[in-house]
Amino acid sequence: MKRKTIQNEIVYNGIGLHKGENIKLKLIPARENTGIIFKRVDLKDGENEITLDINNTFDLTRGTNLKNEFNASVHTIEHFLSALYIYGITDLYVELDGNELPIGDGSAKPFVELLEKNGIKELESDIEEIVIKEPLYISQGDKHIIALPYEGYKITYSIKFEHTFLKSQLLEKEIDIETYKTEVAPARTFGFDYEIEYLKKNNLALGGTLENAIVVKKDGVLNPGGLRFEDEFVRHKMLDIIGDLKVLNRPIKGHIVAVKAGHALDIEFAKKMLLNNL
Repeated sequence: MKRKTIQNEIVYNGIGLHKGENIKLKLIPARENTGIIFKRVDLKDGENEITLDINNTFDLTRGTNLKNEFNASVHTIEHFLSALYIYGITDLYVELDGNELPIGDGSAKPFVELLEKNGIKELESDIEEIVIKEPLYISQGDKHIIALPYEGYKITYSIKFEHTFLKSQLLEKEIDIETYKTEVAPARTFGFDYEIEYLKKNNLALGGTLENAIVVKKDGVLNPGGLRFEDEFVRHKMLDIIGDLKVLNRPIKGHIVAVKAGHALDIEFAKKMLLNNL
């Protein structure tokens, strides 16, 4: 597969989920082998570039975040990375004037639309795939991820909550552009109504609204428009793991099976995949 960037600069403005601040995002084409570089234009030059690298990940409790040696950081990048993975973007400058990506509508759909409207540019050099040649697995309590050899990229995801409305969901999808665009990208992030007070007290989800997140109550959801899919929750988890594994910035060939995984386990599994492909 060839390395790729975008055709032209893209500018997008939106609210950040956790700080609730307006963020200006600018995507700039990059030469091959640049990688994906986040640049905090609100910070001091020379200390404000953060490379997409698994060794730069940190604080993976509620999202996927990166920081550099100067503690410049960028937060909640998983939805954006998920869209970049699907379109094969390997080289890109990402400028932003805050510490998190705009949340959009809580899904990857806004980023998909930006990339499709702008167009993708194929570069000359190849990108080496991560190939699952033998079964790999990682477990942490009741959370598990397994990778199996497969000709293509497929994800099976299972979630289970001890909740009166949201219980168990299982989904399996072949990951390609069309399937992703229609069946995965529109799935929104979600949380539970009883979490809201805690999050606000801890200066989290300050930009969260019913327009950019699903809020689950004991007998349904608070969102007036309801759900986009009956199983939107597991679809969003699939979106997340695609984005989290994009920290490797390489295409994946294999079948990923995830059970109740989250950002922290996803990144640990990415490390294992990388070691297995050295």
